[in-house]
Amino acid sequence: MKKIRVLFVCLGNICRSPLAEAIFKHKIRERKIAHLFDVDSCGTANYHIGDSPDKRTIANAKKNGVEILHAGRQLCHADFDSYDYIFVMDQSNKQNALRLTTDSNHHTKVIMMRDYDSVGMGEDVPDPYYGTEKDFQEVFEILDRSTENLLKELVKEEKQP
Repeated sequence: MKKIRVLFVCLGNICRSPLAEAIFKHKIRERKIAHLFDVDSCGTANYHIGDSPDKRTIANAKKNGVEILHAGRQLCHADFDSYDYIFVMDQSNKQNALRLTTDSNHHTKVIMMRDYDSVGMGEDVPDPYYGTEKDFQEVFEILDRSTENLLKELVKEEKQP
């Protein structure tokens, strides 16, 4: 059975996308379905290649019972062939991602993360980098809801004949 390949994308790959990756991985491990997925995250910019996520993101995830193990990397053209779904955190990153390819099949893979949020559907996931602990918690809650709804949708699609 082919794994479902999921990539989460933000700007620097130190706050939102590694958190989305970690939350999603936490959920699939809890459900004992991690073997069905290949999950990663990256950034559209090259600012933090090889770096660990922001210490505030790590602390917030830990406070919420989620462990993050990730080294930053940049989105590349090959990701469009490698991943089934590319979930971007905001409109700016969506545009940056789409600029990497002219293939319309690739364009359909790029989806706003909050298209799966029951509260702020279609909105950007705010970047907490210049914010407070409260902002990091808000992002955690947004990503927790969004990844939960996304996972339900992907599992439902996988069960379809």
